[in-house]
Amino acid sequence: MDNEFVQALSTQDGKVLWTTRVGNVGNPDQNPPYAKARSTPTVDGDFIYALGSDGDLACLEAKTGKLRWVKSIRKELGGQPGDWAYAESPLVDGNQVVVTPGGSQATLAAFNKKTGALIWKSAVPGGDRAGYASAIAVNGGGRRQYVQLLEKGLVGVDAKTGQFLWRYAEAAKGPAQYFTPIARGDSVYCGALGVGGVLVQLKPDANGVKPEQVYFTRGLPNGIGGAVVIGDLIYGTEAGRGLVAAEFATGKVKWKADNFGWGSVAAADGLLYFHFIDGGLVLVEASPDSFREKGRFTPPNQPKKKQVGPFPEGAFTYPVIANGRLYIRDLGTLWVYDIKG
Repeated sequence: MDNEFVQALSTQDGKVLWTTRVGNVGNPDQNPPYAKARSTPTVDGDFIYALGSDGDLACLEAKTGKLRWVKSIRKELGGQPGDWAYAESPLVDGNQVVVTPGGSQATLAAFNKKTGALIWKSAVPGGDRAGYASAIAVNGGGRRQYVQLLEKGLVGVDAKTGQFLWRYAEAAKGPAQYFTPIARGDSVYCGALGVGGVLVQLKPDANGVKPEQVYFTRGLPNGIGGAVVIGDLIYGTEAGRGLVAAEFATGKVKWKADNFGWGSVAAADGLLYFHFIDGGLVLVEASPDSFREKGRFTPPNQPKKKQVGPFPEGAFTYPVIANGRLYIRDLGTLWVYDIKG
């Protein structure tokens, strides 16, 4: 099978500093047949945590790329990914690294970030396969917990023990589960792909925590590229139908722009950076009043993309803004732009 690697490049000139193999490409016979690495590594101090698409969770030294430990959540924990293999950024929380093996043995699991030792595994009722979102840490309903969007719904498990706390099934409506949840206080927002956006409020009850629906509304951010919350508003694309700005607390749409397809979003300094699967970039002001585009362009020398049947190959990588630079990655190509001033 094809190999998957974690690679470090110099921010000064793009030269390769180190390359480390972490495993094989997962689900190579998937349909459409675009089997590739899909996860963004997580940096925690001097270490990097990466989940390969075949379920290889690796801890590497950031400076050298040396492997400190590797665990196969597929082989060791009976993990069951979705059709398009694993696509999750590991969550580092305190001493734990949290990932989503999926399946009935260990739907979610936490490892010691220094040694790779298993701390707990959570067998969520229903044994959901892993989706394509990443878990988040939430303090809600009086409990520290990890919230994740799975094949059959949005779930929460206790952060210390992995105990299953709650499920909200409506969030799983739609063809696949891509949307990484967003939390603010006791409230958690999630997008049901192609259907709408949902907000639940976490409240304590006799069993631990209960999710109470605040709204489930069509036309809110639910696309593959996620969403961001700035001030009182949430911004994101609505399953390829447009860019939406809505009140996080109520779901009320403030404005919408229709000239947007699938776009992954990042925010910095009051601006929204969108990277589209066709390679284009759009800069939008994070305005609460109206849609205000600041510019758009397509980076040169785009990589060639295949198309099998009705499914075009595309990249859903998020833009990255760091130290006055904008980083864009698309199918093995990296562009870096100076955006200072």
